[in-house]
Amino acid sequence: MFIRKYLLPALSLAGLVAAAYTVTNSNQRLAAMPPIAEPAASPFRAQIAGAGLIEAASENIAVSTPLSGLVLEAPAVRGQRVKRGDVLLRLDDRDRRALAAVRRAEVEAARAEVARLEALPRAEDLPPARAAVRAAQTALDDARAKLALADAVTDKRAVSAEELTRRRYAVESAEANLEAFTAQLAKLEAGAWKPEIDVARAQLAAAQTMLEQVDVELERLILRAPIDGSVLQVNVRVGEYADAGSRTAPILMGDLTRLHVRVDVDESDAWRVQRGAPGKGFVRGNPQLSTPLEFVRVDPYVVPKRSLTGDPVERVDTRVLQVIYSFPADALPVFPGQQMDVFLDAAERGRGGAK
Repeated sequence: MFIRKYLLPALSLAGLVAAAYTVTNSNQRLAAMPPIAEPAASPFRAQIAGAGLIEAASENIAVSTPLSGLVLEAPAVRGQRVKRGDVLLRLDDRDRRALAAVRRAEVEAARAEVARLEALPRAEDLPPARAAVRAAQTALDDARAKLALADAVTDKRAVSAEELTRRRYAVESAEANLEAFTAQLAKLEAGAWKPEIDVARAQLAAAQTMLEQVDVELERLILRAPIDGSVLQVNVRVGEYADAGSRTAPILMGDLTRLHVRVDVDESDAWRVQRGAPGKGFVRGNPQLSTPLEFVRVDPYVVPKRSLTGDPVERVDTRVLQVIYSFPADALPVFPGQQMDVFLDAAERGRGGAK
């Protein structure tokens, strides 16, 4: 009786009070949390805001290998200042060095063959050939003398017809031998035949070309710095396999004597961009660090946005016009690949677009 008359109404009243207190507190406006870092403020009355990506003045150069192979040496060090032509990476070239030795031997053999043909006739080959001609001439004279002696006999019974015929054939044979030895001597004295020399020279040229091909392949196994600049990334190690078809370049480098900022301007603001307009960049996370920006150029092709800023209203399919600005490398403590908040001066103007 007590529970039904007093306790249950008291519990109901307590629940009603608790619900009213909860509803009252939940309807109160929460205090805004202070930002981790104050946002950058534009110094211009009319401005275009964009996210800027810091890069080298030469743009970031992905130094790739045209051939695949095992990394033999990797002298490049991150942050190292290099000169144009300095070795950044060397791939295994032992097989091509062995092939180059074979090609050099072939060149030397072809060159020696050309020299041999051009030096003909050999001085020691001529005396035997001339002696052979003299011997053939003597044999011919002897055969002719014997034939004349047989013809001079008045009594035809003294020399048979067979003997007379044999001596005539002996003269003809001696004449043929003399012609053969005389022609052989003339050939020796004339030296090498011009077409033979031309063929030998062509073979020499072919051998030299094959050697140059191997030398080119050896040079292509060495990655050299294309410009004066700094090494930004080294993505391979000694003993690793460098794939020529990889999307990740073994070496990333660029000229850091002056830094560029690639500013993404939304396509809806692209018409407001003015060539030569001043800009100002702020270090993301610390708006107290800023520097004036100098206009460099506009890349005249609108591209899909790649570096998203995290804005909840930003769409992945947003397209942007990229405007390039620059500032001295020592103006801010920043690095390539870092983002900046950038404001560009956009004075009021007609909808004419960048000129």
